[in-house]
Amino acid sequence: MRPPRLRAGDTLALVAPAGPVPAELLEKALPVLRGWGVEVRVGPCVRAEPGTPRYLSAPDAARAAEFTEAWLDPGVRCVMAARGGYGVQRMLDLVDWAALREAGPKVLAGSSDATALHRAVDVHLGLSSLFSPLPATALFDDFAQAHLRCSLFEPERNLVVRGGSALVPGRASGVLTGGNLSLLAAGLGTPEQGSARDAVVLLEDVTEHVYRLDRMLTQLLRAGWFTGVRGIVLGSWTACGDPAQVRSLMVDRLGPLGVPILEEFGVGHVPSSPTLPLGVPVTLDADLGTLTFDSPALT
Repeated sequence: MRPPRLRAGDTLALVAPAGPVPAELLEKALPVLRGWGVEVRVGPCVRAEPGTPRYLSAPDAARAAEFTEAWLDPGVRCVMAARGGYGVQRMLDLVDWAALREAGPKVLAGSSDATALHRAVDVHLGLSSLFSPLPATALFDDFAQAHLRCSLFEPERNLVVRGGSALVPGRASGVLTGGNLSLLAAGLGTPEQGSARDAVVLLEDVTEHVYRLDRMLTQLLRAGWFTGVRGIVLGSWTACGDPAQVRSLMVDRLGPLGVPILEEFGVGHVPSSPTLPLGVPVTLDADLGTLTFDSPALT
């Protein structure tokens, strides 16, 4: 199911389901969001002092309540994560997913640790969502802002996203899924595990040593998560070590799957990252370096 697109005058709720939000980056982003013609409601955890432990924006119950209340508010049309970090998985079991389902479809936008929210919204609500740049980060540059705005208000204009080159040539179609590799591996054995069957998978990460990327990919492979995958899109691996070693790892671990793989796609923890809809049918052309969505992510 696809949520409705945003229109001028709609309300966007900014939440902090993971780490604390840098105040200076938040204040820089707010005029940008409001400049889109929407009302921005800033959740209480977004401006809260760091919780205990300090890598969380607030206690688990508070973060779950902030997300839940934003979704249940009939005036809110989009719930957007202000930043990533860590903590989403800790709050998922505190969210009343049945109540959110009754509230109807809304747009979820975010990336990084919000990968766990994308999986939950897919599994529990059956909704497509937007893997998007996070506003309260230094990476929310002019391109990222413009592409996200277009994805929210005029999604039919973003049906083709270009970038990267073929690690394994070929063409494949399937529903786009995935996100941050660490979160996908950590989700194994949880209700939000899902799988890559009949899917084109997006993978990216940040500040992970090559051996840790190896361990996470190996865990997903051994668990059968990649069984039936149709294609793979490799985004950014910022500060993950020697790019040549990362590339060699991807060839070693993912190449034997025998599916088209597009590398260096420029999605994730990098400037000018585009917004990609998850849960939407897409065609991957590794040779041309394109992702073409069959239909807009939002109605």
